[in-house]
Amino acid sequence: MFTRLILTNRIAPPLGASPGRTSRLSAFLVGMATATATPPALSRRRRLLVLAICCSSLLLVSLDTTIVNVALPSIHRDLHASLSELQWTLDAYTLVIAALLMLAGSTADRVGRRRVFQVGLVVFTAGSALCAVAPSLGFLVGARVLQAVGASMLNPVAMSIIRNVFEDPRERAQAVGLWGAVVGIATALGPVLGVLVDGPGWRYVFLVNVPIGLIAVVLTRLYVPESRAPRARRLDPVGQVLVIVWLASLVYAIIEGGKRGWTSPEIVACFAVALVSFAGLIAYELRRREPLVEIRFFRSVPFSGASAIAVCAFAAMGGALFLGTLYLQSVRGFSALHAGLYSLPMALMMLILAPLSGRIVGTRGSRWPLVLAGSFLTAAPLLLLRLDVRTSTTVLIAAYLLTGAGIGLVNPPITTTAISGMPADQAGVAAAIASTSRQVGFALGVAVVGALTGAGAVRHFGPSFATATHPGWAFISGLGVVILVLGAVTSSRWALGTARRTAARLALE
Repeated sequence: MFTRLILTNRIAPPLGASPGRTSRLSAFLVGMATATATPPALSRRRRLLVLAICCSSLLLVSLDTTIVNVALPSIHRDLHASLSELQWTLDAYTLVIAALLMLAGSTADRVGRRRVFQVGLVVFTAGSALCAVAPSLGFLVGARVLQAVGASMLNPVAMSIIRNVFEDPRERAQAVGLWGAVVGIATALGPVLGVLVDGPGWRYVFLVNVPIGLIAVVLTRLYVPESRAPRARRLDPVGQVLVIVWLASLVYAIIEGGKRGWTSPEIVACFAVALVSFAGLIAYELRRREPLVEIRFFRSVPFSGASAIAVCAFAAMGGALFLGTLYLQSVRGFSALHAGLYSLPMALMMLILAPLSGRIVGTRGSRWPLVLAGSFLTAAPLLLLRLDVRTSTTVLIAAYLLTGAGIGLVNPPITTTAISGMPADQAGVAAAIASTSRQVGFALGVAVVGALTGAGAVRHFGPSFATATHPGWAFISGLGVVILVLGAVTSSRWALGTARRTAARLALE
């Protein structure tokens, strides 16, 4: 029984290291520290079924983002929304998810991961139904907030379920790769379901979530094993409030700054509040024994780097989808389905390369996936720096292909880093930090490219919008450079050493 205890709670190797290089001392100590966190071993068939159920949650959350992007011009016409209001349609969703992810992860570790996962599915499904009947933009944004509350209970909790079900590091890395491929599937389905926008209307893009959510609730109850941390973490209401204030004030200032003036008292005050709340969050969490945001994780250079890479990569993805959708439908005059089909090459690359990247990370480490991802995400926006109404289809498709390749390669290393080298009883918190970084990145990407485009230039989304997007594409290319540099640095031998030392400290603390 003692041997089983050690084996069922082993930790994965740090990012970039092969499984054989895992510190035996760290694995032993983590096994001692997490006595009852892992449920009995499941058969391979059952594990794959659990993976499929968990991936359904990612499909729901990701599909909602891609479909809503396709529907933005229709929402603009039907509800008379401005550019900043369209940004809030996306960012109200991603902001709330980002603010609540870590709370959801730690709550799941406390009260049960399957239980929280089921609640999240129910709330998300209800929010989707309300979005479908929204009579005004304010009601739609409010329903998106409810959706986000449910979504915050899905992805990080599903990832911690996967962490506990897939015990073998290589098998877990492959599972994470398949998990990342679901983003590609969602990106592919989003454009195809754009036919709903052209046909019944944009409201039906929310209704597609309802049957998927209901089926997932039933399957979760039947097949997903319950698991929780052996020792419940304390709630951190002060830390949670600081996270909400920081994210809300920062994104509000970026989105509204172009319209209200960057030097207006309101915007300056919001930036000041964001800075003070962020500094206060770090100072407060460092003093807590069981903080909401586990600052100790960031002693690991690969973990810190992966969090920063997640912000940059999903800022690039969010910004590119936002600008691309509005350009294709509003400048080129394409239908929602026609415009959506242009993003299929991106989805295809994500679908193919995410599992491949997971295998590479599991066997050879993260360096090449991250370096290649940074290179692709740098090159793709450069093709669109001279975007106009006559830009060829070849250029557009090439940009989408490179963007999809970059996102497909970068996602598995981010997720694997979040859960590798961390004690099993903190898997939910670690996964939530990585998921939070993604959502923060997506929200910031939409906010920043919208601000760089300029509210005045796109009030009616005319031909001038193509030229107005040029600063946004330059910004996205710069994010690719950051990913390239961080990918090389955080996979170095020195960085991997900090990950091993962090795992050992966490096991002893």
